[in-house]
Amino acid sequence: MTILTVIAAILCFGIIIMIHEAGHFFVAKKSGIRVLEFSIGMGPAIFSKQKGETKYSLRALPIGGYCAMEGEDENSDDPRAFRKAPVWKRMLVTVAGATMNLILGLILIIATVGLDTAIYSTTVADFFTDADGSDVSTSSQWLQEGDRFLRINGLKIFTAQDISYALQNDDCDTFTVVVEREGEEVTLENVQFLNKKTNGLLDFRVYGLKKTVPNTFRYTFKQFASTARLIWISLRDLIRGKYGFHDLSGVVGIIDSTTEVVAEQETLREKALALFELMSFITINVGIFNLIPFPALDGGRLVFLIIEAIRRKPIPARVEGMIHFVGLAALMVLMVAVTFQDVFKIFQR
Repeated sequence: MTILTVIAAILCFGIIIMIHEAGHFFVAKKSGIRVLEFSIGMGPAIFSKQKGETKYSLRALPIGGYCAMEGEDENSDDPRAFRKAPVWKRMLVTVAGATMNLILGLILIIATVGLDTAIYSTTVADFFTDADGSDVSTSSQWLQEGDRFLRINGLKIFTAQDISYALQNDDCDTFTVVVEREGEEVTLENVQFLNKKTNGLLDFRVYGLKKTVPNTFRYTFKQFASTARLIWISLRDLIRGKYGFHDLSGVVGIIDSTTEVVAEQETLREKALALFELMSFITINVGIFNLIPFPALDGGRLVFLIIEAIRRKPIPARVEGMIHFVGLAALMVLMVAVTFQDVFKIFQR
C-alpha cells in the first residue's frame, strides 16, 4: 500500500461527498435560496474563500461535508431563506444530494463495464474440471449448461454479483435454486455448490456477453438495482441483529479497504476497475443512506416537508431544528465510535 494509493482513495471519497453537496448547492441556487457555505470535509478549515454570498471551504476531516443555507433550521426574515421557499422546491433541494450520488453510481457502473473484459451473464456456461478433465464441481449434479439463474433461496438474480452474494451470504450447506431451462422454470432443491479442488462455492462459469450498447445499458441498470438492493438487505440484516457494531465501517475503514483492494491489483486497468467498482458501491450507499428517514439526514428532513405539505403548515423551526440537532449528535457519536474501531482494526492488523 503506497501513500499515492491512500491519497487517491481519499480523493475519490471526497469526490463522492462533493457530488452529494453539489446536488444540494445547485438546486438551492436555481430555487433562489441563499447558500451561506459550501464545504467539503468537516472540522477546521484548511482553505476558504468568500465568493459573492457564499463561502467555499475545504476542511481537515474527510468525513463528510455540508451545504449551509440561510434559515434552514431557524426562522429568518431573509426572503431567500430556505424555509421561505415553496415546499416543493425545498423537497427538490433535499433529495438532490442523494439523487446526484445515485446518478454518479450509474456512471461509474458504465465505466466498469467499459474497463472489464466482458459483461457477465447469469447463464451457466460450463463447470470446473481438473487438469486431467475430471469434474471437480458439485453443482453439476443439479445444474445443466444453459441454465439461467432466476432465484437462489428466494433472492431474485439480476447479475452474476447476485449469484456470488446469495451463495456466500446464506449460512447453509444446500440451496433452493430456480432456473430457466429450455424456456421453462425449474426448481432445484437441496443444491450443493463446491469446487472440490479449491473448496470454494463457485464451481461453475457463466457466459460472457458482447459489449454492445444495449447490453451495456441493460447490465448497468441491473447492476444498479442489485447494488441498491444489497444495501437495503444489509441495513435490514443490521437492524435484525445479523450484523453487529463490529461489522460497521466508517470513512477510515472505507478508505483502508479501498486502498487494500486497489493495491492488490496488478495492472493499471485492473486498479481502475477495482476503484470504480468500489466507488459505485460507496456512492450508491451514500445516496440510499441519506434517504433513510432519520433526523439530520436528508430522508429525515424530507419527512418534515411531507408533513408540512399534508397539513399545509410547517413544523416550528425551533422544534424541527432541535430534532435534527439530536439526530446529528447521535450520528456524530456513532461516527466517532466507528472511526476508533476502524483505527483499532488497522493497528491490530
